[in-house]
Amino acid sequence: TELEEAIQKAKAEEIRIPFGVGVAGVVAQSKRVINITDAYTDPRFNSEIDMKTGYKTNIILCVPICNYEGDVIGVAQIINKTDETKEFTNRDIEVFQRYLTFCGIGIQNAQLFEMSVQEFKRNQILLNLARSIFEEQNNLECLVTKIMTEARDLLKCESCAVFLLDTDCCESSHLERILERPGRIITDKRPLCRREKSFTTVFELRLESQQAEIYRPSANDLEKSRLAQIASYVAATGQILNIGDVTAWLHNEAVTGQGDLVAKCILCMPIVNGQKEVIGVAQLINKEIGQPFTDSDVSIFEAFAIFCGLGIHNTQMYENACKLMAKQKVALECLSYHATASIDDTLKLCRDEIPSAKKYNLFSFKFIDFDLSDEDTCKATIRMFLQCNLVEQFHIPYDVLCRWVLSVKKNYRPVKYHNWRHALNVAQTMFAMLKTGKMERFMTDLEILGLLVACLCHDLDHRGTNNAFQTKTESPLAILYTTSTMEHHHFDQCVMILNSEGNNIFQALSPDDYRTVMKTVENSILSTDLAMYFKKRNKFMELIENGEFDWQSESKKELLCGMMMTGCDVGAIAKPWEVQHKVAKLVADEFFDQGDLEKLQLNQQPVAMMDRERKDELPQMQVGFIDVICLPLYKVLSDTFPWILPLYEGTLENRKNWQDLAEKVEMGLTWIDHDTIEKPIEEFTGTEDAKDIEFTVTTLNCDKKVSMLLAHCCRYNYISNSNNC
Repeated sequence: TELEEAIQKAKAEEIRIPFGVGVAGVVAQSKRVINITDAYTDPRFNSEIDMKTGYKTNIILCVPICNYEGDVIGVAQIINKTDETKEFTNRDIEVFQRYLTFCGIGIQNAQLFEMSVQEFKRNQILLNLARSIFEEQNNLECLVTKIMTEARDLLKCESCAVFLLDTDCCESSHLERILERPGRIITDKRPLCRREKSFTTVFELRLESQQAEIYRPSANDLEKSRLAQIASYVAATGQILNIGDVTAWLHNEAVTGQGDLVAKCILCMPIVNGQKEVIGVAQLINKEIGQPFTDSDVSIFEAFAIFCGLGIHNTQMYENACKLMAKQKVALECLSYHATASIDDTLKLCRDEIPSAKKYNLFSFKFIDFDLSDEDTCKATIRMFLQCNLVEQFHIPYDVLCRWVLSVKKNYRPVKYHNWRHALNVAQTMFAMLKTGKMERFMTDLEILGLLVACLCHDLDHRGTNNAFQTKTESPLAILYTTSTMEHHHFDQCVMILNSEGNNIFQALSPDDYRTVMKTVENSILSTDLAMYFKKRNKFMELIENGEFDWQSESKKELLCGMMMTGCDVGAIAKPWEVQHKVAKLVADEFFDQGDLEKLQLNQQPVAMMDRERKDELPQMQVGFIDVICLPLYKVLSDTFPWILPLYEGTLENRKNWQDLAEKVEMGLTWIDHDTIEKPIEEFTGTEDAKDIEFTVTTLNCDKKVSMLLAHCCRYNYISNSNNC
């Protein structure tokens, strides 16, 4: 139609009128009606418009178009009446104003509708971009191409480019400062930032292209390219740069891009990551309609830059994560090789004869490992698996079992207590519980396998420090596991060994059996954390008090296994006195070493049981440990399962000995003054070594206390009689 043709022509031949210039400009500025009867005699009339249109203007009526708030949103003017009247009448003005009232409403509604459509498109594009960030996080080129395509199509520009900075390179350099505004020339070179980075990759997408061109510019390319220099300036300053007329801005210097593209207007802004660091620059060149980029374009492009930054940051993080995973895999392969037992040691153990369980006294709760060689400890472990018929039952290759046992032994550190021999003793106590204590009646073969594996692995890679120390020092283990720190690490080490070549003793299990036994191993190892014991103890005792006899449900079985693991872990407390005494000194030595570390590294005063200066209090602390943890547990277990009564009785006997020793310390006797606890004073009873011990006796105010001290000295032959004292 004629109207449509006029609209198309107006768009193609747009005439821009400055605000306040010409009749229309004055009306827009003043918001007043202007009625001119002779256009060429009025100084406000701009005759250049007639020269462009070829139309002669005689009379003009110009009226502002206002919105509902009274703000001018346009100007309408009518020219030359057709009835040859010399002027527009008041009636004409009234009719025109009424018409323009509806015109203003229509224009504003159309603008609002257009804004809503644009906002809808923008939101859809941003949603697509958000989706692309996650879909393309493993491919940087595809991600950047998608973002650039969306930006180019929405903002209607000829070219879109993304410059990526080399974040690993920070070389000092100088760059000629780009002009901030036309008319100001800066010829000197100034540093834009203290440590400037260079671009490593440039993505460019043209109007007619579907795939971005990717090139890696050299330093010479960057130095010659004005577009790259503009991008470098934006990267250095972190400011958005919107240049409406590039040629005028650069004082008639033409700026060309790749190929024959001539830059007329440029919108350039920094791309930042989650830490607000500039990682690149996004650049738009030339709007299709030949106009400069608007504030709306800047706002939309800013959103694109944000998504581009997120996407690039995510992709780079993903690439770094992949590299780290590859490094970790290599490290684990190396660790696995060095952590597992050698084939020669495995073959030797395979060929050796495994003595009977009776020879090693494995059925007894009074088992002692002091006289066993390292080879015998491995053989005793294998005997427990053979005695429980686990090798045949679960088709465990014998060489795999031997290598696994040697690997587990190898992964215990040579700390004073939580070492391989402690693991052997815990496993033997569990074996005695199952066989002599008849607890195997309540367990399946798969659970027995899991319990023995858990006992042997429950302190793997123990460093001689507890969970509290890991937390205090903010060690990597404490960061990795916030609760039961060391126990989680022990289980992870167990899994690592099982996954090592030639060490998977569970390889013949079905998937369901494998999941079951691994769950048993994990729960059992985590149960050795005394914090877990205190958390579950009351529930277990409540079941016992209620006469519970059915332990086959999953939750009850897990609870029972947890209590058994704790009972085995502290099982040394029920050993014969000479064994318990020696083990207690090993535990104390390890605790004191941790206390020394806390003093030196953390500048903190350790708790009493880890304070070497309070080693005389050890007997009393042992009594407290027995009363709080050991006796209640063994009492409730032996009441329900009477065959494990020896554990309770052995603990009671040792409590008497510790209490007796605590009383001697209270009377004035002490442990030998060495850096570590070696031989306590009563070991010299009845020996000639006692003659070499020197005592200092001071006069006490309390006669009764002196008498008791003398009585103890005479009893243990430290002095021949009280008169000599």
